[in-house]
Amino acid sequence: MPGTWEVRLSGSGGQGLILAGIILAEAAIIDGQNVVQTQSYGPAARGGASKAEVIISPEEIDYPKVERPDVFLGLNQESVLKYMTGCKENALAIVDAGLVSQIPPSKARVYALPITETARKQVGRELVANVVALGALTALSGVVSKEAVSTALLRRVPKGTEEMNRKALELGFSLAEQAITGAVVGEN
Repeated sequence: MPGTWEVRLSGSGGQGLILAGIILAEAAIIDGQNVVQTQSYGPAARGGASKAEVIISPEEIDYPKVERPDVFLGLNQESVLKYMTGCKENALAIVDAGLVSQIPPSKARVYALPITETARKQVGRELVANVVALGALTALSGVVSKEAVSTALLRRVPKGTEEMNRKALELGFSLAEQAITGAVVGEN
């Protein structure tokens, strides 16, 4: 895996982005990388904008905050407007096509994917939209291996939900593949 990756995941409190950040960080550790993971919440734990940041590097990490993301994930309009700024040129940005209609000017490669809709329609639970998003982020960026993210996910999800979460992760991988091949409408 080349160099250091700065990843910012954002959404509403309650969408599970903090957990997704923890899972991503654990996956990077499984892949043998150094990791720093931080999180912050908006004024309201549920509903306010929240973000998780993960720095992944083969080298020692000397500063724990993401300054200019290489990878950005935004699962709602407020978090995209608040946290997408400052992405590196040619950064990967993934937004939820059903919840984000306005994307700020950016030099990032933006993929608008039907993340929440996929979770609702194909898994039957919006609750796993964060896992669908994590699958898409993993497959589009290559920041961690699919095997490591799958292992980390299954270590973190509640007992009895493993199959639902595994399906959500696979659907995220599939959304990414469709986006790469042009089968998903919404790439900017």
